Amino acid sequence: MSTLAPKPTLVTRPVSWRRVWSRRLLIGLVVIYIAILILAPLVSLVWGAFRTGVGPVITALNQPDVLAAFGRTLWISGIVLIIHALGGTVVAWVLVRHRFWGQKILNGLIDMPFAVSPVVVGYMLLLLFGRNGLLSPVLTALDIRVAFAWPGMVLATLFVTLPFMIRELGPVLEAFGVQQEQAAATLGASGWQTFWYVTLPAIRWGFFYGLTLTLARALGEFGAVLVIGGGIQGGRTETATLYIYRALDERDTVGAYSAALLLGLISLILVIGSDLWRRREKAE
Repeated sequence: MSTLAPKPTLVTRPVSWRRVWSRRLLIGLVVIYIAILILAPLVSLVWGAFRTGVGPVITALNQPDVLAAFGRTLWISGIVLIIHALGGTVVAWVLVRHRFWGQKILNGLIDMPFAVSPVVVGYMLLLLFGRNGLLSPVLTALDIRVAFAWPGMVLATLFVTLPFMIRELGPVLEAFGVQQEQAAATLGASGWQTFWYVTLPAIRWGFFYGLTLTLARALGEFGAVLVIGGGIQGGRTETATLYIYRALDERDTVGAYSAALLLGLISLILVIGSDLWRRREKAE
């Protein structure tokens, strides 16, 4: 005659009040930290822009120089976005899929924009492309102007936005692996077909998120484009961030706050929207 063994009883330990309050304290510190760094500046921008009403904000944003500055910012950001969408994808692919001499050095150089001040970047570009720069004889002979013109501003923005696309795609490509790509090649697919129909659908959210971060960073660039572009008014090199700087210098606080608020909201919507979109797609 067999006897059934008694079922083990689960012993639940009471949650310590110290642990509960420690968790609440930690969460509170995080909320305060984020509020000070992000929410407080946003609230101050909203207050500074709308303290005299909605009308002055609309009037300030409809000024021709403001519209021109925002148009120039979007135009430069669009060029940078296209270049990084192509070049950043290729660089990420090469770093993940291939091994070669100097790869670690190249991989480290990609993070240079995180460490180098944008003002230093603009100054380095001036040393290369300025009137007395290293490449000035070649540029003069070809009648090409880089410094204090839009090509220099594009180069500066390209430098400061370089890591975002590559660093977003790299981990995604590593996690995806090569099995499906090898299977497609075995079935006779070309390299382009393999990338378009197999690889790109698998990395699409990393690709779009990298584009979003690149665009948000390009929209807000200031130091590098100020040095290499000069902030020349009259439809030449003044971007949205340079207009904000000039408006503050001229005591046009409503115009500066309005433009800064609009620029900040665009970047915030881009980042939060792409993050929510990616989470929804993962949940599905």
